[in-house]
Amino acid sequence: MTGATREPPGRFGLVGHGWRAGFYLRIARAAPRSFTCVGVMARGQRSELSTTESADVRTFGSVRELLQSGRPDVVVVSVPRAAAPSIIDELVDAGVRVLVETPPALDLSSLRALWERVGDSELVRVAEQHPVLPIFAAIESIVASGAVGDVTSAGISWTHDYHAMAMLRGFLNIRGGPVHVVGAAGEVREVAGPDRYGTPSTAAEVQHTHSMAILQADGKLGFYDFTSDQWFDPLRRRRVLVRGSRGEIDAAEVTWSAGNGTPMTAPIQRRQVGLNGNLEGMDLDTLSWAGDVVYTNPFRGARLSDEEIAIATRLQAALCPEGMNGYSLANAAQDHYLSLLVREAVTSGVARTTELQPWHEFVT
Repeated sequence: MTGATREPPGRFGLVGHGWRAGFYLRIARAAPRSFTCVGVMARGQRSELSTTESADVRTFGSVRELLQSGRPDVVVVSVPRAAAPSIIDELVDAGVRVLVETPPALDLSSLRALWERVGDSELVRVAEQHPVLPIFAAIESIVASGAVGDVTSAGISWTHDYHAMAMLRGFLNIRGGPVHVVGAAGEVREVAGPDRYGTPSTAAEVQHTHSMAILQADGKLGFYDFTSDQWFDPLRRRRVLVRGSRGEIDAAEVTWSAGNGTPMTAPIQRRQVGLNGNLEGMDLDTLSWAGDVVYTNPFRGARLSDEEIAIATRLQAALCPEGMNGYSLANAAQDHYLSLLVREAVTSGVARTTELQPWHEFVT
């Protein structure tokens, strides 16, 4: 009897040598049955990759060399946003699939120019990982089930700018139409928390900017709340609130109206293996709610963090043999455009309203 045929791992190349690029190399190392990094192209960039991350990975001096020698199925572009469009152009001209980190371009004019050049291509996807973080994928599953009815508002105090816009747009089903934005900001003092390079040696108070905004679209409200450097700050809890006509989801707790009108509450429960004597390996297994599994880790056994699971999910979608899946360039462009208007409204205190952009018909 023969066993099932296993698909070979997806082959990806990487353009970039910074902190974010390291995630892809760690993912490939942790999940070799799913991914193989065939090489890294880093032209004139200071490497932020550790020796462990970059060990045994071929390096190339140009995109052309990477494509000819590495033969990747997809190329991940993880470079500063101002440099990304030209590399995307080169790859699309070569007929190669592209997974570009967020945002795909620097500003609105750059987004428009990029869309004009490659907007009609099916070769570009964006690595916006927040909507597919395990907890948010679980929340989306619960919302899709109709448990909380029609969603009328959502609030995010979790991440910043385009990431937060992607999450709010998803929860509220806001597409490419008009969005009205009001905002404000203030300076606050907080104990300095860790950043991507480590924890401060002293617990000194530092100055941060606290930004808040309200988004209105199609009768729905979105609330944005972020303090600079909140990403890693253990003193600031991450919050998400999704309210609907029949209940709400507050962080990892769901309250809803049962069929007879009785209010019910149940948590989203995380099954984390490797704890308390469990020997299945330190890993996320599932997220469940009210007796149903609402999320299953697709990379069980790789021991990835939730952030890495989400990034790997986007990479796997881009590598799909049947055709690229994942987050579209139109969606990512709208996220960034909306985040730019939020920043303007927050900084100036003057309300802003989005205008229709060239990609608006393709936003989902």
